[in-house]
Amino acid sequence: MSDATEPNRVGQCPFHQAVAQDAPLTPTGCPVSPRASAFDPFEDGYQQDPPEYVRWAREQEPVFYSPKLGYWVVTRYDDIKAVFRDNLTFSPSIALEKITPTGPEANAVLASYGYAMNRTLVNEDEPAHMPRRRALMEPFTPEALKQHEPLVRRLAREYVDRFIDDGHADLVDQMLWEVPLTVALHFLGVPEEDMDMLRQYSIAHTVNTWGRPQPHEQVQVARAVGKFWQFAGKVLEKMREDPGNPGWMQYGIRKQKALPEVVTDSYLHSMMMAGIVAAHETTANATANALKLLLEHPDAWRDLCEDPSLIPNAVEECLRHNGSIAAWRRLATKDVTIGGVDIPAGAKLLIVTSSANHDERRFDDADCFDIRRDNAGDHLTFGYGAHQCMGKNLARMEMQILLDEFTRRLPHMRLAKQRFTYVPNTSFRGPEHLCVEWDPMLNPERADRAALTPRAAVRIGEPSAQAVTRTVTIASIDQAAHDIIRIRLEAPDGRALPRWTPGAHIDVECGSAGLLRQYSLCGDPMDARAFEIAVLREPNSRGGSAWLHAHAKVGLSLRIRGPRNHFRFDEQARKAIFVAGGIGITPISAMAHRAKALGLDYELHYSGRSRASMVLLDELVQQHGARLHLYVSQEGTRNTLDALRVEPGTPVYACGPARLLDALELASAAWPADSLRIERFASVLTPLDHTHDQAFEVELEDSALQLTVPAGQTLLGVLRKHNVDVPSGCEEGLCGSCEVHVLAGEVEHRDAVLSKSERESNTRMMACCSRAKGGKLVLEL
Repeated sequence: MSDATEPNRVGQCPFHQAVAQDAPLTPTGCPVSPRASAFDPFEDGYQQDPPEYVRWAREQEPVFYSPKLGYWVVTRYDDIKAVFRDNLTFSPSIALEKITPTGPEANAVLASYGYAMNRTLVNEDEPAHMPRRRALMEPFTPEALKQHEPLVRRLAREYVDRFIDDGHADLVDQMLWEVPLTVALHFLGVPEEDMDMLRQYSIAHTVNTWGRPQPHEQVQVARAVGKFWQFAGKVLEKMREDPGNPGWMQYGIRKQKALPEVVTDSYLHSMMMAGIVAAHETTANATANALKLLLEHPDAWRDLCEDPSLIPNAVEECLRHNGSIAAWRRLATKDVTIGGVDIPAGAKLLIVTSSANHDERRFDDADCFDIRRDNAGDHLTFGYGAHQCMGKNLARMEMQILLDEFTRRLPHMRLAKQRFTYVPNTSFRGPEHLCVEWDPMLNPERADRAALTPRAAVRIGEPSAQAVTRTVTIASIDQAAHDIIRIRLEAPDGRALPRWTPGAHIDVECGSAGLLRQYSLCGDPMDARAFEIAVLREPNSRGGSAWLHAHAKVGLSLRIRGPRNHFRFDEQARKAIFVAGGIGITPISAMAHRAKALGLDYELHYSGRSRASMVLLDELVQQHGARLHLYVSQEGTRNTLDALRVEPGTPVYACGPARLLDALELASAAWPADSLRIERFASVLTPLDHTHDQAFEVELEDSALQLTVPAGQTLLGVLRKHNVDVPSGCEEGLCGSCEVHVLAGEVEHRDAVLSKSERESNTRMMACCSRAKGGKLVLEL
């Protein structure tokens, strides 16, 4: 994304130049395509499945203008994340603006109630936003949220008690609205008032802001919103009488005394009303969506019932696949380019985050629902950057506890036959009803009272990648080359495995001690029946390859994690060059297989000591013919790299021993910038000593935060305390899960993941162990 120098003209439009002569035009003069002209977020198709409704746009026209809405619509992950990152160019000021302007009669009703909704954390610009966010953040930190866990567990049990012997329930009406509302009121410090009244207020607020109420409905909606405003004001005044009580609003009142210019009266009144909605409606909808999704996927539901350790990651995948936030809105403050489309200053944007969460460019097999998905937490349901949802970890905690309660006490629950309906609006979505049924005679607690005891520990914050495992069975083992075995892994119950992209790897637990080793996938990425890896017996094995060579046999069960991919193949390139040495052919072979399937121009260079040691050799010869160039040391041939002709736009993918990759890095100095992309077998450096830690400062550019990392504390720990999500796994610098991007400053690397050249580039670090060499780092967070 970059600033536009001039607006689009019709002849320069990046999409749909061949539309009809009488097609409507965008504000920049581009013709609007038929699909863009027809886009209507209030249609049932969008309400039922927003990502599917805009699939055409995500694939063909990722940024388009909607004449019906008067908004530019953004649908791809990278574009939407870039919008979230820059809240100066893309102002949040219209996030709570009525998407459908109301008439004079409804406006008069609102005025009669003194309705004066002001800016809140959601729609406030800088420089006002960040001081208020910092002032009010502490109650949302993981440490502070722990105190609310007992209440959520008690409510979950009490509400399930009410209907567990009935054999049927509407979970929205009977539980999923009231429990999050009760928690929200408790968190805010608001007395528990009439639940039904507040539910109607919240729905009215949603329709008033993001919906399309008809003229005859607007007055009724306005009346409910006005009453909601007055209710919020009365509660706030009562709180002022005794601000020492617990609750976020009382916390704000106390902060007002210290920071009267930051936490103002009008701000507190607006936050009271917005907070009641934000703190419960999204969580209620998200939990209903999650249960619906899980019950529609019986295998995933059964896995959760059997293994509660999967619940935290399942929550993230539910939020990614079918979250409660369909879209957000932003206002362009200057001319800018998004996804190749010039957007004029003053343009309104509908950024469809639910579409971003289904973007294949970010999530492999994005439409597949996989509760073990390695990067599920990368979803944008909570937003990103300085305006990311402050209450995200409260929502995660509630969802985890509710899923634990249902999987433990009603594992035999199933969806009843029904048609799901949604309140028509652009942004918030959850089923209005969720009817389920079960046989009460099969309730586990009737036979075993232990079913009443919670099983799953709550993880407040981003889930740990280390806990997300799946069991696979060795289906076959072949001697693929000298000292190399090829292992085919399948799901024990025969179900499909997640699809993966070339360059991906899996982590394999080797032995009972939990030794974890990474192996690249080398089969067909389109084969959902199995994963294939090739394992070289290393003479100086650290235990992984030696264990597999000694113990692997058909029928053996293994626990794996992933697949994950840090070595992605760009399918949009016109040509690609692949270079591999020895066992490094495993990820490269999958890339070459995919390049051939796509009809791309490519060449494959493969080096080895002898033909007998070169795994996959026969099938590579058969598949790639003249495109395959072999270099066999035993036969006197060697890849000197002189044959490589690297043109602009031609990426070079390489994997192999350090000597080959070091030579490629030297050669790449004469190639076009950023042509070389490598994956090393292992880090060439060892972790550094931790005994001389110094405190350092970090600036989080995207979140507009300045933090101090004290001596004796990790960057990862400090980020968590300030509600900044960073995935993690081993937390020892071994797995690479907590990698963050460095924009400025020098890093003292203490991990065992990055190569020498990666360390020297100073653009990446592991948050769990590495630190600043100087006094400060600037991070892309």
